[in-house]
Amino acid sequence: MEETKRNILDEEAKASLDIWRYVFGFADIAAAKCAIDLKIPEAIENHPSSLPITLAELSVAVSASPSHLHRIMRFLVHQGVFKEVPTKDGLATGYTNTPLSRRMMITKRDGKSLAPFVLFETSPDMLAPWLRLSSIVSFPTNGSHPPPFDAVHGKDVWALAEDNPCLSHMINEAMACDTRRVVPLVAGACHDLFEGVATMVDVGGCTGETMGILVKEFPWIKGFNFDLPHVIKVAQVLDGVENVGGDMFDSVPKCDAVFIKWVLHDWGDRDCIRILKNCKEAVPPNIGKVLIVESVIREKKKTMIMEDRDEKLEHVRLMLDMVMMAHTSTGKERTLKEWDFVLNEAGFARYEVRDVDDVQCVIIAYR
Repeated sequence: MEETKRNILDEEAKASLDIWRYVFGFADIAAAKCAIDLKIPEAIENHPSSLPITLAELSVAVSASPSHLHRIMRFLVHQGVFKEVPTKDGLATGYTNTPLSRRMMITKRDGKSLAPFVLFETSPDMLAPWLRLSSIVSFPTNGSHPPPFDAVHGKDVWALAEDNPCLSHMINEAMACDTRRVVPLVAGACHDLFEGVATMVDVGGCTGETMGILVKEFPWIKGFNFDLPHVIKVAQVLDGVENVGGDMFDSVPKCDAVFIKWVLHDWGDRDCIRILKNCKEAVPPNIGKVLIVESVIREKKKTMIMEDRDEKLEHVRLMLDMVMMAHTSTGKERTLKEWDFVLNEAGFARYEVRDVDDVQCVIIAYR
């Protein structure tokens, strides 16, 4: 009885603190966006001799008000984004970068920075639908009640991006920075899947970043970057990669293997199956395969105690599912059971799943 009372008191004490995360939680995102906008990580990194940079020096470097900058830095230091350390003479303190703050460098294309993704998700177009999230829960989309994004903008995200080059560019940059992060992981963990593949199509490949990485890693592959015409119009020109405009709902170019990353989660089961059928038809019988890079949400915990990294990865996957609800009409993150359903409905003979120790994994579907 006493232990039960103590547990209740502990839960109450924890709740009294945790509730504030939901009251002011947006401050985390807003302060990080501010740091990216002002290029604070770059200013610290470029400071002479890699010494800690003082507030006065930083305010000059980023052209900011010292008093306001101090408050932003105080907050981000507390959150572990930056470090505050003594200067060399010990008479003052200065700031240094951390591995986290370096991932907020908008000028870095090193496979670690997700700064373009932060700017995309914090843009007004993408923030507004979150305020309508409850509407989709109360009134599921049935043709009479639009999903949150459509309710705010009058059209879905893809139609808005086609009419808005700035938004389209932000989407492309966000997807490209994630590609630079995860595709090398996939290439390293799944090297055998690319052996014997002469041609590969990346479906929904945006600016061609994925195929650019893959043909460098596997130079025997001829790559095709396949996306909507308005996206292909601004795609990169890369050695070994041909840019092809089209619509995955109509057909996918013929090839030995299809690569499709973070596309299927944008669509409900009916559309997802249609896309998968077109991918299946694009590859040859018997040896054809489709490499799907997506999240797989756990249906239950593997053990009573999850590793801290596994728990955090699962949290990201669940956050992504909320993003799909806010930003797409029918998209969702799927459990393995849900993936099994759409893959079987699309007519694949079998599939396997490979973990790459990331938010996403690789599902290999064989024709």
